[in-house]
Amino acid sequence: MTAPESTMTPGAAGVPPNRTVLLSVACLGQFMVLLDSTIVGAALPDMQIRLHTQLSGLQWIVDAYVLLVAMLLLSGGVFADRFGRRRLFLTGVVVFTAASVVCSVAPSLGWLIAGRVLQGVGAAALSPASLALIGAAYPVPQERVRAIGMWAGFSGIGLAAGPLAGGVLVDAFGWPSIFLVNVPIGAVLLVAGLRVLDESRNPAAPGIDVPGTVLSVLGVGALTFALIEGGSRGWTSPVILGGFAVAVVLLAAFVVVEGRGPAPMLPPRLFRQRLFTVSNTAMVVVGFALMGSSFFFSQFFVHVQGSSILRAGVQTLPATLAMVVVSPYAGRLAARYGFRIVVTTGLALAGLGLVALGFVHADTGYGNVWWRLAVAGVGFALTMSPLTGAAIQAVGPQEGGLASGVSSTTRQIGAVLGVAVLGAVVRTRESGGASFEAGLGSAFVVAGVVTLVCAVFTGLWLTRSKSARG
Repeated sequence: MTAPESTMTPGAAGVPPNRTVLLSVACLGQFMVLLDSTIVGAALPDMQIRLHTQLSGLQWIVDAYVLLVAMLLLSGGVFADRFGRRRLFLTGVVVFTAASVVCSVAPSLGWLIAGRVLQGVGAAALSPASLALIGAAYPVPQERVRAIGMWAGFSGIGLAAGPLAGGVLVDAFGWPSIFLVNVPIGAVLLVAGLRVLDESRNPAAPGIDVPGTVLSVLGVGALTFALIEGGSRGWTSPVILGGFAVAVVLLAAFVVVEGRGPAPMLPPRLFRQRLFTVSNTAMVVVGFALMGSSFFFSQFFVHVQGSSILRAGVQTLPATLAMVVVSPYAGRLAARYGFRIVVTTGLALAGLGLVALGFVHADTGYGNVWWRLAVAGVGFALTMSPLTGAAIQAVGPQEGGLASGVSSTTRQIGAVLGVAVLGAVVRTRESGGASFEAGLGSAFVVAGVVTLVCAVFTGLWLTRSKSARG
C-alpha cells in the first residue's frame, strides 16, 4: 500500500475531512461489493426459473462478475495510485451502481451477464481504491491496522448478510430486487464521497500493465468458457477444444510478457520465495473450493430439499456466520502458532466439511446439515487471513500492498475456476444419467478432496523462506 506522500486536494469544504467519516465511506463501499458477492447465490434458483436458463447460464451470472474482479483487481490498485484514489473510488461507485440498475432491468440472460461484467469492472475499481484511501488517511501504522480491521469487519458483515438479505428480497420481490438494493447505497456513497473524500495519488506508482491485463482476462476467460460450456456442447466439440487451446496459448503468452515487462502485474520474482508461492497456490484452492461449493448451497436446499428461497437463505447462514465469527481470530492464531499449523488445520476442516456435505440427501434433516456448513466455514475462516499474511511476510515491507493484491487476485481466480469446474462435474454426472442431487454430492466431494490435498501440501511446504519466519 502506498503512502499519502502524494498530491492532496482538500474536500469541497476546504478543510481536511473527518477521518471517521472517510473510514465509514470506504467501509460502506467494500460492504456493498461483498454483499453483492453473496446475495446473488440466494437468487440463483429464482433466476433459473424466471430467465429459463440452465446451470451454465447460472455459472456465467456468477463468473462474469468474479472474472472481471479477478483480472482487474491489481490494475485497479495501480490506477488508484496513479490517477487518484478518490477519483477511482467514485468512478467505481458510479459504474457499480449503474451496472446494478442494468442487472435489475435485464430482459434476458445476455443482458444480465453484461450487467454483471460492468459490476465486476466497478468492483475492481472501488475495492482497492477504498483500501488505498484508508492507507492514505491513516499514515501511522497502528492506526492504519485498526482502520483496516474495521474495513475487513464490514466485509465480513456484507458476506454474512448476503444470503439472508437475498432470501428476503427474492421471496418478496423477485431476483431483480437484489441488484436494486445497491442503488441507495451507491447514491449515499457518491454524495458522501464528493463531500468528504480528499484526493491523493502516488506519482511514483508503477505503470499500467496493459498487455498483461489483456492477456490474463482473455486467457482465463477462454478457459472459463471451455469449462462452463463443455458440459452442454460436449468436451470433444471443436469449439471447446479450441477454447482450451486458446487459453493455453494466451496464458503462456501472459507468463512470457510478465517475465519481460518493466512493470508486470504479477512480478515473477515474487514467486521465487517459497512462502509466497505456496501461500498463493493455497489461496487459489481456497477460492476454488469456497466459491465453487457455495454456488450450490442455495440450489441444494431449494432444488433437492424443497425449501423456499427465503428459508434456503437462512439455511446457508452457518457457513458465512462461522467465517465472520472466526476470521478476526485467525491472524492472532497464526501469529501464535505459525502459518503452517493454522492454515493446514483450516484446510483440513474445510475439506472434511465439504466431503461431509457430499453425503447429504433430500431426506437429510437440517440438524444433520448445518454443522457441515459450519465446519467448512470455520475451516475457510482459518485460512484466508493467515495466507494473505504469509504472502505479505514473504516479501519486503515496501511490497506489502502488492503482495496483498496478488493474494486477493489468486483467490478470485480460484473462485472463477471453482464455479466452472464444479459446475462441469455436476453436468457431467447428469449427462451420464445421474440425478442433480447426485451431481451436487460429487461436486462437494471433489471440492473437499481438492482442499484436503491442499492441506497436505501446506503441511509440507508452507514453511519459512528467507524473509519470513512462518
